[in-house]
Amino acid sequence: PAVRRLAREMGIDISEVKGTGPEGRVTEEDVRSFGAPKAPAKEVRPVMQPKFDLYGWVDRVPLKGIRKVTARHMIEAQTASAQVTTMETADVTELVALRERVKESSLKEKGVKMTYLPFIIKAVVAALKKHPYLNSEVNEETQEILLKKYYNIGIAVATDEGLMVPVIKAADQKDVYALAKELVELSEQARSRSIDLADLKGGTFTITNYGVFGGTFATPIANHPEVAILGIGRISDEPVVRGGEIVVRKIMYLSLTFDHRVLDGAEAARFLNDLVQLLEDPARALMEP
Repeated sequence: PAVRRLAREMGIDISEVKGTGPEGRVTEEDVRSFGAPKAPAKEVRPVMQPKFDLYGWVDRVPLKGIRKVTARHMIEAQTASAQVTTMETADVTELVALRERVKESSLKEKGVKMTYLPFIIKAVVAALKKHPYLNSEVNEETQEILLKKYYNIGIAVATDEGLMVPVIKAADQKDVYALAKELVELSEQARSRSIDLADLKGGTFTITNYGVFGGTFATPIANHPEVAILGIGRISDEPVVRGGEIVVRKIMYLSLTFDHRVLDGAEAARFLNDLVQLLEDPARALMEP
């Protein structure tokens, strides 16, 4: 009776109240809870979109194709790994001289245009062999680091549709002439959209050369699931101290982004230092097994 009297006083139909007492009986607390004022539903307001036409004309370009895939892949790479970047410079005066010596003969005798990239690839592979954790990936399911004993080097290529990364397979087994020839072929196929899908897979380490566009340093994003990417900046004449004297040397700028889950900054720095030594002594890089 007390419960029913309370319900009448509160103007509540007791049959609508769900009981929580023994055998489902309605208690005074049930009645009071039922009659308590309900919090108003939160109003969901539509997200206001900026009205660009207030400022002038706007061209709308759909995010699609290669650029859309790249955008999604870049976000995934950033969220799936802990990426940081370290930077260094290399005195590539000897490399520039070597390339000048072989540039004309490689075109006449081998039919290939010799750039700096084949030499850089050789140096990168030699450094990767000394620092295997940069040539690896993380198996998320088994929580293992897979150290790869093969060297497939991806080369970022800028196309009208967006960035593509053809992969030179077994780069450690090819000389600079074979690398130069394959670089030209894969780059042309990427830009003409005629590249085979298989040539875009299987990379273990990537190189991006923004120096050809005048870039110096950058923070490139590793091509997940790879754990590292090397950015190559421009080569410029810089004053440096050699033997107590100021001389002008050819300086290359390098940026290495790596997954901090897999290796620490000390190991990344050691890799970059070894790479610098190889680039500064290109003959040594070519002799590395």
